Amino acid sequence: MEVILKKNVDKLGYANDVVTVKPGYGRNFLIPQGYAVLATPSAKKAHTEVMRQKSHKETKLVGEAQELAAKLAASSVVISTKAGENGKIFGSVNTVQLADALRKEGFEIDRKSLRIKDEPIKETGTFEAEANLFKGVKQLFKFEVIGE
Repeated sequence: MEVILKKNVDKLGYANDVVTVKPGYGRNFLIPQGYAVLATPSAKKAHTEVMRQKSHKETKLVGEAQELAAKLAASSVVISTKAGENGKIFGSVNTVQLADALRKEGFEIDRKSLRIKDEPIKETGTFEAEANLFKGVKQLFKFEVIGE
């Protein structure tokens, strides 16, 4: 079954992609939740027209995402949290705290587009994360977790 995605769906595709999914997944989840529409011939024709118009805008957005990726790689993000004497954190650090720290540094990145390597983080130190900024524009960056 072919569907046209209206929103980004993790591990499936980005908005406006035409993807093939199993019929149950499309009918029971994607379409009722508003993530996709059925790819009928008329919907495909309208989709190609919309995509032709968006291609110019998309090249501009890719450029902006690459600029943001360069700034993100050069930045130093610090997350301050409560920790014990031996460096163990009370709780853990996840993408919510990382998104808040990035927002304080001036980066508006959604927490859903962040992936922390070796998650969950339960100690202080320097760690790596990946930000999915746009289609095909991903940036690895380091951040530091310090105890208060």
